[in-house]
Amino acid sequence: MHRPSRLHAFAAAIGAMLLAGCTLAPRYEQPAAPIAAQYDAVSVADATGAVPASAVGWREFFTDPTLQGLIDTALRNNLDLREAALNVEAARAQYRIQRAELLPTLNATGSGSVQKTPTSALGFGSAAGGGGGGGGGADSIIIRAYSAGIGVTSYELDLFGRIRSLNKARLADYLSLEEARRSTQISLIAQVASSYFALLADERLLAVTRSTFESQQSTLTLTQQRVNVGVADALTLRQVETSVYTAQANLARYERQVKQDRNALAQLLGVPSLPENLSAGSGLDEQRLAVQLAPGLPSELLVRRPDILAAEHSLIAANANIGAARAAFFPSITLTGSYGSTSPDLDGLFDSGTESWSFSPSIRIPIFAAGANRANLDLAHVQKDINVARYEAAIQTAFREVADALAARSTYDEELKAQQGLADAANESFKLANLRYERGVDSYLTVLDSQRSQYTAQQSLETLKLARLQNLATLYKVLGGGWSQSTQARTAEAQN
Repeated sequence: MHRPSRLHAFAAAIGAMLLAGCTLAPRYEQPAAPIAAQYDAVSVADATGAVPASAVGWREFFTDPTLQGLIDTALRNNLDLREAALNVEAARAQYRIQRAELLPTLNATGSGSVQKTPTSALGFGSAAGGGGGGGGGADSIIIRAYSAGIGVTSYELDLFGRIRSLNKARLADYLSLEEARRSTQISLIAQVASSYFALLADERLLAVTRSTFESQQSTLTLTQQRVNVGVADALTLRQVETSVYTAQANLARYERQVKQDRNALAQLLGVPSLPENLSAGSGLDEQRLAVQLAPGLPSELLVRRPDILAAEHSLIAANANIGAARAAFFPSITLTGSYGSTSPDLDGLFDSGTESWSFSPSIRIPIFAAGANRANLDLAHVQKDINVARYEAAIQTAFREVADALAARSTYDEELKAQQGLADAANESFKLANLRYERGVDSYLTVLDSQRSQYTAQQSLETLKLARLQNLATLYKVLGGGWSQSTQARTAEAQN
């Protein structure tokens, strides 16, 4: 009988590996982006000399040292970002596990057995003495066997690319989670900045409200004295009390809001609490986001936005899963084999003539699965369609977020200029009304109305300043900024 040579076996293995290069996954084609070719011309008219947000480091965009320290703390301690990083590590491990199935698993094995068997069970009479193989009495025999070798256990030849398709799907899953981690970091930086700005704005409003409340309390005391001497009437006193109670209620509201702002910021940072003097000396007017961001074309979002890239990698994974589902309709070949030595004596296990080997190929041909394979393929196609819809939805969401942020950027400066003028006019109106009241020209009701208008205008001004800064932080995020710490262009120049 012809015994196959090791060369033939090696050639067969190489041929199997070459055959394994094909897959049944459909060719991936990136879906068309369901968005307009350009943003509103009015929104991007002031982008001359701007740079892409994805190239601007967050330390260059957010120049406040206090805010930079907060962002750095959040990047180290935020639990959502830590979870996203751990998900990436888990996906990387799953990909490595799946990739390992492309190669056979080699195991070193060793075994030994000692068996005592009655001679009658072997067909010998009771007189057959014996103990061949080591004694054991006239009515039994002891059999010893030892083996050692290297074996391949259930290695599937990937003839139709099932394993390769699954491997590609796991790789795409890993890349999707990596992009999700980037998206989490970008969102976290924008959230920290927005929360910090909100804290500054509410602290400013708290200070204005406290000043207003103290001023009105003094006015109430003075009015009460004037009523006592008959210079002012009870109506004026009640009007002043109304303003005092309103300011007192606003004071409590802003004290509560500041505490809640601090709690929200501490949670983002992943720390128990914030320093009491966190924002000392800072204010919305001191925040300078001097970098002008270039929105570019909507199509550039496909490579700038990590959430879009994550959705596309998920789509690629779903496309690869179709290949694995198709391969289930075809035969699969599994190889099992071993090579080693077998001997009845342990000390002679590796002597000449003890060589042993085994080779056990098996084939599985699908005949009837009650429609399970067809259902799995249909499911794979549906899951791909779902991921196509998610990918397109991610693009549309990104386009709307950028368009909204650009529209806000183009109008906030003009609105802020008008609101500043309104606040200045309200301040002057209050001064004049108070002067006319002191000279007896007008009633105190005019002063109260002017003071309420002044306070409302100041509230609106601070709120608008906050909205403008938060819009710039949002624009930085939605354009894909916040992944790098330093501006890429400057880093490249330094390296050159």
